Amino acid sequence: MLLKAAVNGGRSKAERPTVPLTPAELAADTVAVLAAGADVVHFHVRTPDGGQTIRPDALAEVLTAIRAAAPDAVVGTTTGLWTCSGPAERYELVRAWTQLPDFASVAFSEEGAAETAVLVRERGMVLESAVWTREDVPRLLASPTLHDNVRILIEPVEEDPVRAVVEARAMAAQVRAAGVACPILYHGDGATVWPLVRAAVEDGHETRVGFEDGTALPDGAPAADNAALVRAARALAAG
Repeated sequence: MLLKAAVNGGRSKAERPTVPLTPAELAADTVAVLAAGADVVHFHVRTPDGGQTIRPDALAEVLTAIRAAAPDAVVGTTTGLWTCSGPAERYELVRAWTQLPDFASVAFSEEGAAETAVLVRERGMVLESAVWTREDVPRLLASPTLHDNVRILIEPVEEDPVRAVVEARAMAAQVRAAGVACPILYHGDGATVWPLVRAAVEDGHETRVGFEDGTALPDGAPAADNAALVRAARALAAG
């Protein structure tokens, strides 16, 4: 089972002191989560004031640090609209990236997703596309990059754990019914993290954990760091 570590997202130090924010912290955390059992690493570039960005200079600084510390790591980042002013600026920023992550994520809940996904592929990056609701799936299925994805991320927005699993499975069924053969990855947020990890294991899909999604271990205890979450996910999958 492929396991992705999503190491920071928009998480703050106030929420979890060990969340990696700086390039040096992201590099060290990449080494740690890979040693703990993660296969790939997803990060968000953070600004000094705690914000998120996809500016070329800031991304290059993070990638330089990660690749110095973990040259063989497979790492990716977001193209989320919250990192910029809107679809037009996102497109221009991604087009201006001077150093490229191995993969980039594009959410089909967002305006301009199809165009951004095409740009990701044109620039030579591996693409992973995300859906958050059943309503997102037709937009994904209509995209010209549908069969170029390394995986489809299914990220249900339902806060109830039972409903989140139901929605994840329904979206997966929509994707498979359209003939999409690439791997599917389930992941949750907060209370839905571990139910969706378990569902991914049961359904034979990929999954992810990390401070972007949640800070608690399966028993509800706070995780010391991202590596602890990765080890817990590996133990759950093995068990």
